[in-house]
Amino acid sequence: MALTASSHVPSVPPRAVLSARDALVIDLRSPAEFADDHLPGARNVPLFDDAGRAIVGTLYSRTSPDAAFNEGRALARARIDALVNEIAELASWEPPAVDLAGRLDLWTDGGIDVLDRELAAIPCPTLPARPVILHCWRGGLRSRSVTSFLRALGLERAVALEGGYRAYRELVRGTIAGWRAPQVFVLRGWTGVGKTLVLRELEHLRPGWTLDLEGLAGHRGSILGMVGLEPCSQKTFESRLFARLERGFPGPCVIEGESRKVGNTVLPPNVWAALCGGVHLGLFADLPRRIEVLTEDYLAKAENRAAIAAQLPFIEERMGSVLGSGGLTAMLEDGRERELVEVLLEHYYDPLYRRSEQGRVHAQRFDATDPRGAAQAIAGWIEGRLLD
Repeated sequence: MALTASSHVPSVPPRAVLSARDALVIDLRSPAEFADDHLPGARNVPLFDDAGRAIVGTLYSRTSPDAAFNEGRALARARIDALVNEIAELASWEPPAVDLAGRLDLWTDGGIDVLDRELAAIPCPTLPARPVILHCWRGGLRSRSVTSFLRALGLERAVALEGGYRAYRELVRGTIAGWRAPQVFVLRGWTGVGKTLVLRELEHLRPGWTLDLEGLAGHRGSILGMVGLEPCSQKTFESRLFARLERGFPGPCVIEGESRKVGNTVLPPNVWAALCGGVHLGLFADLPRRIEVLTEDYLAKAENRAAIAAQLPFIEERMGSVLGSGGLTAMLEDGRERELVEVLLEHYYDPLYRRSEQGRVHAQRFDATDPRGAAQAIAGWIEGRLLD
């Protein structure tokens, strides 16, 4: 199983991978790299774990590429049986019963220079049926060597992602930067009026109209915004945004009003500009309805209480002497949820919103007490405006 010219690795660009519905994408990067962001639907089968990747990277930068290669070779040898079997199971492929570690030794015996030279990536004009697409960070030796090794074992459907994850990131960032928004309408209103509820009802009524930034970020954009959700990294947010923008907007774009940061993620400049420059629509609801919405959103699940309790001291500090230290926590512990929500609204969230809305003009106002009714009214108003 020696390297030959036939060991060249067929590769495909990210756009082809994203449009291949039957593709199995195998991400060979470490678990931490994968958790930060990955291609849609990708499966993580790491060649190195996080510690191994750190060791190889340190040797490469501080000692030599040869030292890094030798360490990587030893790590790959220990991992090769499990790695091939994991990929085989995902690909519904039966690997040959051979000494994989021994074959890997022969495969890598020439060292890093030979492997890098012989395993050159070549464009793949068409994808095979049910392709198995493997990638690392930049389309380097991790993915090229594993792809070639699998092909030599008989998995001829294996191809590499041209440029690796880095090329995918360039596609994501370039697409987002080049997006030009259609007519934008922004839903604004006091905390608890149910802007997200209305936005989601509007999506049901007019599929494709909405851009749910909070849903993409896994965060509601406030100090308690992560409660009950799973906030994501900036890269994951941008991947989700890319996927949404790729689907396009058959009509206008309706967004919930946000600050520049949604949790720990930052809106790209053109998305932020579109939000700021949109037509602002005000939603309103009375205080009992707002308390009901927030109580259901934050406190309906018992597992959310610990996350809320952890944030309350910070809110109390910012509120100053309204209640005194520990007042909010005591309300939570005593089961006085509605009282807690009312205090938070009147003394924390409403003053913040009042300051943020100074000078802003709403083109129209809608009662959000019934989210579906509000969505129907908004859809009708927008359609009437677009036809004018």
